[in-house]
Amino acid sequence: MSLVKRLEAAVERGEAAVGAVLDALTFPHVEGRTVTFLFRGEAQGVSLHHWIHGLPRELPFRRLGSSNCWVLQIDLPPGSRMEYKIGVVCGGRAEMLRDPLNEHLARDPFGANSVVYGDGYTPPEWTEEDPEARKGTIEERHVESPVFGDWRPIQVYRPARFRPTRRYPLLIVHDGADYLKFAQLKEILDNLIHRLELPPLIAVMTQSLDRMNEYAADDRHADFIVQDLVPQMEDLLPLVRQPSARAVMGASFGAVASLSTAWRHPGFFGGLLLQSGSFVFTEIGEHDRGPVFDPVVDFVNRFRKEPGKPAESCFVSCGVYESLIYYNRSLVPLLNDTGMHVRFREANDGHNWENWRDQLREGLSWLFPGPLWHVYE
Repeated sequence: MSLVKRLEAAVERGEAAVGAVLDALTFPHVEGRTVTFLFRGEAQGVSLHHWIHGLPRELPFRRLGSSNCWVLQIDLPPGSRMEYKIGVVCGGRAEMLRDPLNEHLARDPFGANSVVYGDGYTPPEWTEEDPEARKGTIEERHVESPVFGDWRPIQVYRPARFRPTRRYPLLIVHDGADYLKFAQLKEILDNLIHRLELPPLIAVMTQSLDRMNEYAADDRHADFIVQDLVPQMEDLLPLVRQPSARAVMGASFGAVASLSTAWRHPGFFGGLLLQSGSFVFTEIGEHDRGPVFDPVVDFVNRFRKEPGKPAESCFVSCGVYESLIYYNRSLVPLLNDTGMHVRFREANDGHNWENWRDQLREGLSWLFPGPLWHVYE
């Protein structure tokens, strides 16, 4: 008997029978490609709200008889992650809820969403704190920016066993505070360095005060990174002062800022890590992303005409369920044509921090291979 049939039969037998089904199963219930969502509560309507591009934004639940049980089944490919909320209309009032039957949450700067793991997906163990891994440190600092005429907050990651007499590679992280909070960046750096998948490195997390403008391919931001931030870090920290030992990374608009910075200062960075980049371009006509994307489209159009060679290596990742997947796929052949070493990865996921988190092991270790990779590659 299918799960929906079992639920329908339980509803006919009463609350105790429904409770027995809930005690025996977890929801959302994943069986192969089929995911069954269940909601219990008085409502005039219930719907699933998700961020999978290509599906209707709202998928309606079906009420089981005259009960307070609502059910929805969807097809979800193996290895997928899907973040969602449940929309409930009750008494003429609509409300967005996290799934009360689902303990799995994914957090972001706007709050938290429920998340369902498709068949075969598990959160990577290397993203969790490893009690055996020696811990690096995070220091809060500010840097002076003559380019912007202000002081900018940053966070500096020093690896465990940091020694001022050593020289370290440098990783610049756009939206660094968010990577630390929502993508477990510190735990990942600690773990991968401990496991010899990364060399000990220094990471500088920068956070823009006007992100949607400064990260949108702003010349001043590129100059801030190259002329203000990196030189002051080289004065403060024992860094390897060679392009091959520098990389810059970011997600979404942070990826645009990373590529734009390297393009405007070619050869300054050896590596780029671009995640779900908002690389919107136009061939003909206008774009439909709103005025905030105007400078981004202008930059990407110019980059497509004259890409140059921004860096030596570039790791690109994007979620298959994102509306940006077309733009990222289109960019990869162009990046290859520049002569850069390019690696591209797609995931059955959307535009979110845990998607970006899940790609960090491969991306970082490809740009900065640790002793383990030197042995096995």
